[in-house]
Amino acid sequence: MEPQSEEIRDQQKESWNQFSTGWKKWDDLIMGFLKPFGDEIISMLKIKDDDVVLDIAAGTGEPGLTIASMLKGGKVISTDLAEGMLAVAREKAERRGITNFETLVSDASQLPFGDNTFDAVSCRFGFMFFPDMLQAAREMTRVLKPGGRIAASVWNVPEKNFWNTAIMGAISKHIEIPQLPPGAPGMFRCAEAGLVPHLFRQAGLKNISENEVNSKYNVGTADVYWNMMTEVGASIVAALSTADDEVKGRIRSEVFELLNQKYPEGKIAMDAGAWVISAEK
Repeated sequence: MEPQSEEIRDQQKESWNQFSTGWKKWDDLIMGFLKPFGDEIISMLKIKDDDVVLDIAAGTGEPGLTIASMLKGGKVISTDLAEGMLAVAREKAERRGITNFETLVSDASQLPFGDNTFDAVSCRFGFMFFPDMLQAAREMTRVLKPGGRIAASVWNVPEKNFWNTAIMGAISKHIEIPQLPPGAPGMFRCAEAGLVPHLFRQAGLKNISENEVNSKYNVGTADVYWNMMTEVGASIVAALSTADDEVKGRIRSEVFELLNQKYPEGKIAMDAGAWVISAEK
């Protein structure tokens, strides 16, 4: 791995571990929001009862936990850079009585598995952050059995993700946010239609499909939205940490005003959109 990629990976690992407590706190809300994307991944994988499934960039455990609960004889191995996130996933598995679920700290670009190990591979909202997306796709393909399927989700364009742009738009009015170099890891890095399918073709996959899937972030109130986003969003916390209390207050007020104007009846349900891409080895 290139030194620059290693540095990015190490920074991501530190960040995700740092925010794992926030993700645990807000897990029910976040998992409900992300469920339509996980459901589409599961549908595309065409899981069989005895499949051995790899879930990459698993975070707090989905869709791996749902897949494991569906299997009769198979199992799921969930990997992530951050042990703190996987600890939450293990707690959830124990609470739900899911015993065919394992976790392993691992880099998607250097998977510690033999060739042709897994019947299926899932990756929900990981590709955008991999330092080397093509290498990650090649590794996923390598560990996938011939005839096995892979499915991944990535965020669509900012215009279809108000849940993110509502707060980031207000922040950018008051705080100078460094522009990411073209192709650098980031939320909307894979938003262009056809980008991930192209990666899959380069990795040697076939029968590729790309579906647009939408969801709603049912945060309910502006207060819940603000508190949640400022406890789980690394880029948001990093940006706000550079501002004094007065500027933070103005940003918060603008976000609340925007949400109250857009949802005058309350019950805030924010738009979210993603691509879900599947392929076969």
